[in-house]
Amino acid sequence: MNQQQQVELLVDYIMKNCLWQFHSRSWDREKQNAGILEKTRQLLCDEPVVLETPADRCYWVDAVVLADAYRSRFAWLREMTKTAIAELMTALHKRMDYLTITGSLNAELTDQRY
Repeated sequence: MNQQQQVELLVDYIMKNCLWQFHSRSWDREKQNAGILEKTRQLLCDEPVVLETPADRCYWVDAVVLADAYRSRFAWLREMTKTAIAELMTALHKRMDYLTITGSLNAELTDQRY
């Protein structure tokens, strides 16, 4: 299975199971994607996770759930190196930003009055 196929499986899980993707403003989605997916990467790579701010802790909770789901559903992820996981998570982050922000047709994301 190539990286693009792996990314699409990870995206599919998020789209079907994670409510955090539905924030109504683009800047919220940018922060949330970055925070949750970075902390998920850290968890999957067995790296320390910074929990200094309330936002850090909020993103960490979602990241723990996501990392656990990924580990239990995708056996191939457990066989990957930490470097490969980091690359996969970077690709996932780019794809999620495209799907939920830059490629989204939701006009509310950029409405200044919202």
